[in-house]
Amino acid sequence: MIAPSKPVAPAPSPLRRTSSIVAARNPAVRSEPTPPAPQIDRENIRRNLSSSLVDAGGFSLMVGCGETYFPAFALALGLSQVASGLVATVPLLVGSLIQLAAPHLMRRVGSYRRWIVACVLCQAAVFISLIVLAVQRRIPAALLFVFVAIYWGTGLSTGPAWNTWIGTLVPVGMRAKFFARRTRLVQAGTLVGFVLGGVALQYGARHEAALITFASLFAAAGMFRFISGLALARQSEPTPPGDEDRHVTLREFASRIGRRLDGKFLLYLMAIQAAVQFSGPYFTPYMLKQLKLSYVDYMVLVATAFAAKMLSLPWLGHVAQKYGAQKLLLWGSLGIIPLSSMWLVSDNYYWGLFLQAIGGVAWAGYELAWFLLFFEMLPREERTSVLTTFNFGHSLASVIGSLVGGAMLLAFGEHREVYYSLFVGSSLLRIVAFFYLRPRFTMPDDETAPPSRRTTHSIDIAASEPHAPGLTVAPTAGAGTSPSSALR
Repeated sequence: MIAPSKPVAPAPSPLRRTSSIVAARNPAVRSEPTPPAPQIDRENIRRNLSSSLVDAGGFSLMVGCGETYFPAFALALGLSQVASGLVATVPLLVGSLIQLAAPHLMRRVGSYRRWIVACVLCQAAVFISLIVLAVQRRIPAALLFVFVAIYWGTGLSTGPAWNTWIGTLVPVGMRAKFFARRTRLVQAGTLVGFVLGGVALQYGARHEAALITFASLFAAAGMFRFISGLALARQSEPTPPGDEDRHVTLREFASRIGRRLDGKFLLYLMAIQAAVQFSGPYFTPYMLKQLKLSYVDYMVLVATAFAAKMLSLPWLGHVAQKYGAQKLLLWGSLGIIPLSSMWLVSDNYYWGLFLQAIGGVAWAGYELAWFLLFFEMLPREERTSVLTTFNFGHSLASVIGSLVGGAMLLAFGEHREVYYSLFVGSSLLRIVAFFYLRPRFTMPDDETAPPSRRTTHSIDIAASEPHAPGLTVAPTAGAGTSPSSALR
């Protein structure tokens, strides 16, 4: 319920005050009436906010029962363990290349809403192709990569436009409460979709119908995304695209990497991403093929990490407000360094659950910190353009790391010992990035900054997450989009 607000008339100008005096002295002179203050269309606001919540629910359920299971689907189709890992990164790079043209194409369309809805419906249609692949049972690996690349391209292309659009729909005074509610809905929906998907796959595997179950999950995911598109189409568009944003070219972006504070910060994030993806994409095949986990056991492991993220985010938000995003990034970075190598300690399932719990907290802190630092380091007028290019750089780093790790698996064989080498190597690469690159962009202690700078952006976290999976899911799943990020 939106509380009614009392219109406040603007203060009279000196000209109006003079006219009033003249009118009082001479009844024949009448001053012009003061125009009424614009009224807030509360019904329109209610419709926009409720539609945005429906969009969030549909999107999160799609991610939970669809996107998250792409690597497992590759294994079920008979693809190798290396191909299963690469399906999580290589198509993402292709998709990020596609989204580089999104700002230009969106301006040609002339509407945030039309552009976003068109991309969302195309993304939903991709699941029809995946259903066909599941029914066909065995297909060329390249075909799966093509369809997943289209999925990422259409999804990432909505991100910058949605970030700008949603800012025009939610009144400033309602953002904290609304985005907190929306974030919880996204987290809950993703977890519900993922858990139901794992249970369904376990049932299908017992009845030798795993691929049919995947087809059913993808049908549900496509339906949820279609519902999300319909909800987006119901929202208004008070401000169409304009020319106020500054475009940062790829050359200018590259020139900042080594000499400007914001460029060094983005370089650090890309280096950490490359180190993480050296082993990250291969945790799913490691769990399902090397440890022989059932779909339910795998689902519980991943859900544990995601639940830890959900539960720790409110506390981490207070930490960021009290100590600053820089300190939170320091602690989060230290927390994620040893995670991958700690899988060598034991294959015990309960040890894995413990690692997932602490990993979820560490990744939540790291991802929340760098998301908040985006607002502190990137100029507002350049943010959309810079983040669009950063999507590409981040995806490129993911692919480089995953290709190097995949090359090791291909060269030495898909054996458990080789997986262990990947896990240890990933931790070592994170150490190098942390000690060599992080000090290069460290700003003065946040304690010296005004309090408003340290706390302003904590309420805007959810404003950027639902339509840019590769980048702006930070409070939910961060750099890796799926709930399994703590596996890394």
